[in-house]
Amino acid sequence: MISFVNVKGISDMRYIDENFLSVRPLTEKDAVLLLKWLTNPVVLEFYEGRDRPLSPIMVRQHFYDPTEDISRCIVEYESNPIGYLQFYQIDEEERLKYGYKQHVNLYGMDQFIGETAYWNRGIGSQLVTAMKNYLFSEKEAEIVVLDPQKRNKRAIACYEKCGFKKVKLLPENELHEGVWQDCWLMEAIKE
Repeated sequence: MISFVNVKGISDMRYIDENFLSVRPLTEKDAVLLLKWLTNPVVLEFYEGRDRPLSPIMVRQHFYDPTEDISRCIVEYESNPIGYLQFYQIDEEERLKYGYKQHVNLYGMDQFIGETAYWNRGIGSQLVTAMKNYLFSEKEAEIVVLDPQKRNKRAIACYEKCGFKKVKLLPENELHEGVWQDCWLMEAIKE
């Protein structure tokens, strides 16, 4: 069962808290975790790129920009920080690119598990399903979208397992390691 905790204190706030998995807002002290994960070539193969390990300054610029309307989070499993997740309402420019009407309450999300010891344990599927359900129930999203690189077979299989469907190929959508990568637009529609 998923519990959505709405606590005023950010250090106690949890977007998700279920079956050993929790998602909480990113804090200043988490910068060291992001730096660790985003300098690991295994993680960077599909997130950011192995040619672009982040420096402490880049982590601050990319993940702590207060002008962006993105909810940035740390994923914990058994109270251990293991990854990153962000969710956001899709803006008009991306709606048009994706082919969605303006009136649809459309959310996107991106995530990775940075602690590779937690890969291949079903935690990614649990995370994606829980966050999708959170966005449907708490943010009243009508559609949740993801845009994984076409070559990221493992992520696509995970997302399909969680109820997302491929709806549109996005040619040359993401510059990754010096090459423009095709991505799949995948969506889950609230029933």
